[in-house]
Amino acid sequence: MAVDSLSYLPDDILVKVDRAAMGVSLETRAPFLDRHVMEFVWRLPLSFRIRNARSKWVLRQVLYKYVPMRLVERPKAGFSIPLASWLRGPLRDWAEALLDGGRLRAEGFFDPRPIRRKWYEFLTAHGQWEPHLWNILMFQAWLDRSRRELRARRTAP
Repeated sequence: MAVDSLSYLPDDILVKVDRAAMGVSLETRAPFLDRHVMEFVWRLPLSFRIRNARSKWVLRQVLYKYVPMRLVERPKAGFSIPLASWLRGPLRDWAEALLDGGRLRAEGFFDPRPIRRKWYEFLTAHGQWEPHLWNILMFQAWLDRSRRELRARRTAP
């Protein structure tokens, strides 16, 4: 819990929520991260926080009184971007350019054959390769940017 409070929340979850909210001009709050709530929870005995391998025990007991159980007892559902629809839609030309077989071959970092095959399978809905393709796209985009910055430094007075 301490590690989550010090790293995972501020370095991952809260950053994502903040960026997503700012993107649509939405103000968000994380009420359970209020200093007073956090101090209270940290003072609770561990048995009030975790019981029978279930976290947030005391919070669940309070919620059961006011919230239908089906809303309390459901699996966590994170949020993700609609990557597949973006790559098949508005980002398709960008991705196609970065995953061009000739380009991949010339750069020499990747064998273009399996990448082009996975790209085709993804586009024809025969495979859910978007997370893997995204990693390659991010590398390719980074490579592009790095090369542009290097050229700009060389030509700067």
